[in-house]
Amino acid sequence: MRTNVDILIAGGGINGVGIARDAAGRGLSVLLCEKDDLASHTSSASTKLIHGGLRYLEYYEFALVRKALQEREILLQAAPHIVHPLRFIMPHDAHLRPAWLIRLGLFLYDNLSQRHFFPGSRTIKFESHTSGQPLQDRFVKGFEYSDAWVDDARLVVLNAMSAHELGATILTRTKLIGAHPEKNGWRVELLDRKQQIISVFARCMVNATGPWTGSFLKQQVPLNKKHQEIKLVKGSHIITKKLFDHPYAYIFQITDHRVIFAIPYLDQYTLIGTTDLEFEGDPDNVTITDEEVSYLCDSVNSYFKHAISPKDVLWTYSGVRPLLDQIDVRDPSSLTRDYRLQLSSIEQAPLLSIFGGKITTFRRLSEEAVDMLTPLLTTRDPGWTSTSTLPGGNIPQGDFNSFLSNFLHNHRWLPQPLAKRYAHNYGTRALRLLKGAACMADLGEELSPGLFEQEARYLVTHEWAREVDDILWRRTKLGLMATSESTVRLAQWLAQY
Repeated sequence: MRTNVDILIAGGGINGVGIARDAAGRGLSVLLCEKDDLASHTSSASTKLIHGGLRYLEYYEFALVRKALQEREILLQAAPHIVHPLRFIMPHDAHLRPAWLIRLGLFLYDNLSQRHFFPGSRTIKFESHTSGQPLQDRFVKGFEYSDAWVDDARLVVLNAMSAHELGATILTRTKLIGAHPEKNGWRVELLDRKQQIISVFARCMVNATGPWTGSFLKQQVPLNKKHQEIKLVKGSHIITKKLFDHPYAYIFQITDHRVIFAIPYLDQYTLIGTTDLEFEGDPDNVTITDEEVSYLCDSVNSYFKHAISPKDVLWTYSGVRPLLDQIDVRDPSSLTRDYRLQLSSIEQAPLLSIFGGKITTFRRLSEEAVDMLTPLLTTRDPGWTSTSTLPGGNIPQGDFNSFLSNFLHNHRWLPQPLAKRYAHNYGTRALRLLKGAACMADLGEELSPGLFEQEARYLVTHEWAREVDDILWRRTKLGLMATSESTVRLAQWLAQY
């Protein structure tokens, strides 16, 4: 492991790994440290969408929406196995927003950026559209438009894998415990998972710690000058059994002027979210409240015929979004989802801090961040990630459906649900996962429903998985099917392996 690097990045969320990948691809030496697992906080607690943000048009965030729509196209090409187009249905409720305003918004949404893979919006009548079946009879018409779904935690891991394959060092469960400016760089102390201290010299340091950005600056590298402030906003989601039997997602307008999504999830479930609540607690301990569960249930109940209650909730997850603090904005839902990069210098030691952002625009943020750092380093190489694929995404013509069909044909010995999950999770890397296997017995013991030893070994060896939650909730979503017995079995296997 290098102990003298060009860039040291604190934070293993989407922005940290995105910057690591971009920088490593430009020939810079990079070390990234994350105190927990990759994507163990905000970056695995999103609504799983790559989207322009239709509602941001109401706040005149045209530049942000345009940027996000451009990135939507790029990410679909970069990772067609974990990013796929999704059609959204917005039932029209005249009491909330007039139809002309929605049509104007959708016209802008369709035309703020070029579309190559996403069809445009249209008005629909529910009596002749399958999405009308679960809706209450009072909804007669609505609107249909395009965005994309993403496996957010895997997007983080794939960026980390790409960075590592380009030469970056990725250290999970390694905490930054001290940073001291020296001439032309930083002397940084890291504490690894074995409680050993690692000393590293870095020419530049990047603070990509998300919800901890402000506390990082106060505790680790006190700045003499004022920095951008962030506001922490909690977003919570619930998972229920499948509430509708079609491939469309819903976006519901709520009486408090927010929107709630109801999204098909893993074939068997529906994902509902999100809330927006100002948060002042510990970002390491974020949980949903009973009030949030009721709010999400009530929100979808105002649209669907068959009501749900908190007892129908199978799983919940919550995360804290670090949003740019805007003095004149009091409603958390109205805070901008854009980002700001702040480059400071302490005794000639450069420090770049990341404030705000959303998962859709991480690649652009990362490119801009490295562009700011390259004049201080030895490279003038331009950004490169807009035309490259992520691990597993090198699918011919980006046609995932053809790839899936061929994968299923060539692996007929796999149960189809398992084969589909491998193809979606790993893309072309599924062939590496299955190397040497020709029958189910070759996959080893089934450690938890749907999880066999061969996959668990792959995740430990290639994707930094170390603990049960790393595998069941972030690298896969098999935690929804796990039992208490299988969780113990997997923990025992990991301890031995």
